[in-house]
Amino acid sequence: MSEIVIRSVGVSKAFGGVTVLEGASVALYAGEMHALVGENGAGKSTLAKVFAGVHAPTVGHLELGGKQVHFAGTREAAAHGVALIPQEPQTFPDLTVAENIFIGRQPGSKGLVSWKSMNDEAKRLLDTLGVALDPKAPVRGLSVADRQMIELAAALSLNAKVLIFDETTASLTPGEVARLAEIIARLKAEGCALAFIGHRTEEVFSLCERITVLRDGKVVDADRPIGQTTVQETLQRMVGRELSESGARTVHLQGPLLLEARNLTRRKKFKNISLAVYSGEIVGLAGLVGAGRTEVARALFGLLPLDSGEIRLEGKPVRITCPEDAMKQGIALVPEDRQQQGALLPWSIWQNNSLASLKGPWLTPSKERELAQTWRESFAVRCQSVEQSLAELSGGNQQKVVLSKWLATNPKVLILDEPTRGVDVGAKALIHEEIQKLTREGIGVLLISSDLPEILALADRVMVMREGNLVCELSRQDATPESVIAAATGAELARLAR
Repeated sequence: MSEIVIRSVGVSKAFGGVTVLEGASVALYAGEMHALVGENGAGKSTLAKVFAGVHAPTVGHLELGGKQVHFAGTREAAAHGVALIPQEPQTFPDLTVAENIFIGRQPGSKGLVSWKSMNDEAKRLLDTLGVALDPKAPVRGLSVADRQMIELAAALSLNAKVLIFDETTASLTPGEVARLAEIIARLKAEGCALAFIGHRTEEVFSLCERITVLRDGKVVDADRPIGQTTVQETLQRMVGRELSESGARTVHLQGPLLLEARNLTRRKKFKNISLAVYSGEIVGLAGLVGAGRTEVARALFGLLPLDSGEIRLEGKPVRITCPEDAMKQGIALVPEDRQQQGALLPWSIWQNNSLASLKGPWLTPSKERELAQTWRESFAVRCQSVEQSLAELSGGNQQKVVLSKWLATNPKVLILDEPTRGVDVGAKALIHEEIQKLTREGIGVLLISSDLPEILALADRVMVMREGNLVCELSRQDATPESVIAAATGAELARLAR
């Protein structure tokens, strides 16, 4: 058995008298990756943050190299070689990529920063990750995936011996995940102890040597070698019940044309994008991170001005210059970045839930609370009550609230940008079921997802973007992992020419 590098011993954590993690004893081994899995709110991220010094345990302690340690914060944890790549990127938008990578650790002497050394080292780290980012460019405006890679570069720059990946792959495409797998293999070979939190079971079983399952804040199955369990057994331990297979394709009946985009162009973002979304159908928009998918979604919702092109709704040209215009036309957007663009974290669940559907001149908090409670039950949001601050919920439960906020507006067209990022398998099935239900009610859905199986399971047609261009449209029958990836990467595939 490999050497234990760090472990938690009977760790519990409570917030405001509510225990979210109880008696967790988990070890991370040199040269191995240990999966921490469970539903949203199971305590995975809380345990990761205890390891990394973000939270101090209420009960229990950590042992590093066999000796008890207490981290006063992330800086002290990093000094001991422990780093966390967080679920939500914690970048500074007005600083450059390089400054974010080396924040608080800028190279230099006598109080002067060596900008050339910092930018050169940042470039080397980004090249290692296969990321085409300019170290001197500001972070503001970058996608969640790009900011996630910046966080990963920052962690690698620490030369840490313990690395914890919290939903790091949630926004990455298959190609980027493959690149990350190469880096993980290198870290293992160097003797690093790794932990992986994720909801994609294929990644858990391909990347990890051990697995620990948490449920309702408790460890229910610890330190099991990955070869001694199966995906189905793991899912059952996570939810405490059997799960039926999800993701089966459902045929949607196409209705009248709802949304049509004609030759939409935004300089340096995308060019001549034409697509259509019909009532009762799901259109998938696939492509690599940086292909321009999110930018197209933001333009359709009035968040990104167009240089040229036309948007039509139900056959009539419409002018959309801001989100209010889009909402009046019955368009809703669930954004990629829930924390920065989709929610007000300090506010309560009920306040967030009604944000998009408020109508004046008088507010009625009692009705807003009733609405939030209805959606809470529909989406099985794990919380104490709808009075709870959204910031106190797990990432997956935050996503449920953001989604329900927009469904409460009764949209005609729903644009979903990475709707299941950071969502557990049970919640993912619930969201997929809700999307299917919406199409049966006549809503048209434009689905953007880096989760290729999700696109293939839900979409009636798949549009593929590459480098700001719409390169092909695939029917349900022709949309396969091979055909979508080939189009997204520019690979030649004879069948795409048909």
